[in-house]
Amino acid sequence: MYLDAAKKAEIFGKYGKSNTDTGSPESQIALFSYRINHLTEHLKSNKKDYSTERSLKMLVGKRRRLLDYLIDVDIERYRAIIKELGIRK
Repeated sequence: MYLDAAKKAEIFGKYGKSNTDTGSPESQIALFSYRINHLTEHLKSNKKDYSTERSLKMLVGKRRRLLDYLIDVDIERYRAIIKELGIRK
């Protein structure tokens, strides 16, 4: 499996406050970004996998809503996570 418990703990430890911090927007955005990158690679080789394409679009929407929330709450945290993940150009 591409995303096991150890990988999740690593992502939450790096972007959240601790390994068990699954609720902070930064850790959720980082997890969604990891999943989006994985699905994007999958779709490059499986162009007609429309259910995965729909799932990818929904994940991008969830991440976008979390980023919009973070802009409203704390713009500095937003800028930090964007720079760290390299989401924007």
